Amino acid sequence: MTTKNIWMMNRYKSAIFAVLTTLAATAAIAQSAIEAVTGTMQGGAEVVRVELSQPLSAVPTGFAIQSPARIALDFPGTTNAMGRSVVDVNQGNLKSINVVQAGDRSRLVLNLKQATSYQAELQGKTLLISLVPVTTSAAASPQSSTTIFAESGSRDSLPLQDIDFRRGADGSGRIVVSLANSQVGVDLQRQGKGLNVDFLRSSLPEGLRRRLDVTDFGTPVQLVTTSQRGDRVRMVVEPVGDWEHSAYQSNNQFVVEIRQKKVDLTKLTQGPGYSGEKLSLNFQNIEVRSLLQVIADFTNFNIVTSDTVTGSLTLRLKDVPWDQALQIIMDAKGLGMRKSGTVLWIAPKDEIDARTKKDFEAALAIQKLEPLKTQAFQLNYAKAADMITQLTNSAGSGGGSGSSTRFLTERGSAISEPRTNQLFVTDTPSKLEEVRQLLLTLDVAVRQVLIEARIVEARDTFGRSLGVRLGGGDLRPSPQSGYGIGGGNRAAFGTSYNNAVATSIGGTVNTTENFVNLPASLSNVSSVGSFALSIFNSAANRFLTLELSAMEADGKGKIVSSPRIITADQTKALIEQGTEYPYSVTAPNGATTLAFKKAVLKLEVTLQITPEGNIILDLDINKDSRGETTTQGVAIDTKHIKTQILIENGGTVVIGGIFEMEDTNQENKVPVLGDVPVLGNLFKTRTKESSKREMLVFITPKVISDRGPVR
Repeated sequence: MTTKNIWMMNRYKSAIFAVLTTLAATAAIAQSAIEAVTGTMQGGAEVVRVELSQPLSAVPTGFAIQSPARIALDFPGTTNAMGRSVVDVNQGNLKSINVVQAGDRSRLVLNLKQATSYQAELQGKTLLISLVPVTTSAAASPQSSTTIFAESGSRDSLPLQDIDFRRGADGSGRIVVSLANSQVGVDLQRQGKGLNVDFLRSSLPEGLRRRLDVTDFGTPVQLVTTSQRGDRVRMVVEPVGDWEHSAYQSNNQFVVEIRQKKVDLTKLTQGPGYSGEKLSLNFQNIEVRSLLQVIADFTNFNIVTSDTVTGSLTLRLKDVPWDQALQIIMDAKGLGMRKSGTVLWIAPKDEIDARTKKDFEAALAIQKLEPLKTQAFQLNYAKAADMITQLTNSAGSGGGSGSSTRFLTERGSAISEPRTNQLFVTDTPSKLEEVRQLLLTLDVAVRQVLIEARIVEARDTFGRSLGVRLGGGDLRPSPQSGYGIGGGNRAAFGTSYNNAVATSIGGTVNTTENFVNLPASLSNVSSVGSFALSIFNSAANRFLTLELSAMEADGKGKIVSSPRIITADQTKALIEQGTEYPYSVTAPNGATTLAFKKAVLKLEVTLQITPEGNIILDLDINKDSRGETTTQGVAIDTKHIKTQILIENGGTVVIGGIFEMEDTNQENKVPVLGDVPVLGNLFKTRTKESSKREMLVFITPKVISDRGPVR
């Protein structure tokens, strides 16, 4: 071979090597692979970490779906090197992650509980995907979720151009909104049974402020209402039935599409408590061991099957969670399962029960042989003697021993030292640790509450009475007296009839008393005002007297009682003040003894502080007073309220009230004469009385702030 041929051959070899090197580098670039995908919680947000074999040149493009809630990212020129396509996360808003390879590209799908947006960034060979936390209100109600469809890129308020409604080919309702430009921000919020669409920094012309009734289109949408809300335009869509929605935007046209949910009757209903990835199984006479291996390959769990698991099974399952499918298989063959980490041990239920029983018996035997230790516990708030009762109480029903109420083991014991409030416990080390954890829970400061009650009694009385006295008198002496007419004093005008006849001239006087005596009178009023008029002859010895009396009384009064008491949580408290009245009681043997009746102001309360800081009160309030005296003793007038309420800390509530109103109209008159018009008023008296009494009870509880341990 000549030197030229050798040179040409070496040149060809160099060219071929360069081409192969270039092809290998291109293949290496094209064969970038996803090596691992993990999901974690960082700062209350979900973060997905994607480990790649080679760094990416740019962040992968992605899109979000509202129903079902998903986020998808496409990785061109990338393969799936994880060896599996599903990653279970079940943390926060992230349920699971799917990695699907199609040709030379892979798609990463994040399955979410609620729709949200995301942010992605590259850090070397790692892609970090951070999910925006779902708002608290949306997380609290599955019927209310907010999705930011597009961020607002405009600073000015732009008007909407048009709003139109159309029916889709599949019977869906499409609301088409023409925007001013493609920079208008849009928020979607599913509120209850409706859908709210907010166009940020937008205005609504008068011609578009209307309510569209689209019932005749035959779609799930019934009404579409658009209105101006501050610097945004709100569109409220009211569908009916079970529906789902999607939204998309093309340039300056925004479309919301609402369609009826399709129910696949061939799919099985997912049972409660199952959340695994769905699978479909269709086997005829397959061995149970082989079927369990299929589920193990699908779930990446390590399944250990007992040698006693035998037999075959025929089943057909479609779109069933894998954990529900496994439970169906075990129920069909009478199998049970014990889980330890990612390892599942499957065996007949009897075998698992026997193994569990042996484990418990072995633990009990070790506990009986384990050496005892003594440990001292210092209590700060609880009493050591009370804690001994909780730890060593073993009095079971029927006088038996070994009751489940005993916290210590059979060999355990405890003693207390009241002087230092210490508790000395002797038991196994594991039980001593349990005692320590129990005392950490029980030996805490009990919160206290100040309870203030105000019992207000108001009284308003009014009375009015009008009466009359009509009479006459004869002051002339009898013929046997020897005195002439005209002697004695004369009655003065304006005085009463009693004054007019109080004096007389000497001798025997013939007088006539009142023949109408109906004066004014009111209860609890002793004095009365009156006006008298007398008519007499020239000799002033014969009189006709008319006396009018009138009375009016108006009274107001208020009594305020304010008992206060401080008590601890879950502790009954009682405060009372008043008088005890004695009365005689006859005993069965005939002896007479002395007993007492209480007429007191009493406040009895038992409270409970809720985790939210509110207070539950069991109240028993008495407001007694002395009543009338009877032959059997003193009667007690009582006002009693017993109730349970829930009230916020520091709040005031009226728990009850008693209102009494008494109106009295009374008329006394002389028969026949009192019925004569006008003049009949001289023969009657009228009395009107009105009395109002009201009692209200106000309760105000206040939690006393914690002061911390004394020692």
